Amino acid sequence: MENSYYKYHVFFCINRREDGWPCCQDHHSLEMRTYMKKRIEEEGKSGEGEIRINTAGCLGRCDRGPVMVIYPQAVWYTYHGEEDIDEIIASLINDSGKIERLLIRG
Repeated sequence: MENSYYKYHVFFCINRREDGWPCCQDHHSLEMRTYMKKRIEEEGKSGEGEIRINTAGCLGRCDRGPVMVIYPQAVWYTYHGEEDIDEIIASLINDSGKIERLLIRG
């Protein structure tokens, strides 16, 4: 972490496409991002040296969406609701590693 301001930096794709192509907003990504940010703050895990939750435009993988990527590990996840978000939060807080069933590969 010596080179990083945050231990984990989470980027949520919140892109909305009006042209009929798949997009993360079809899966309520903005609401899930808001939920995760609130939960991280409630856990006292936001700020320097902790976990930062950000929005992102299209991450180029919306057909796999909803999509988030967590740095510095470059772990790509999908999720299906608050339960998955809670599991991701727990894995970050506890440094318990990747959640295989939510990983986006390739």
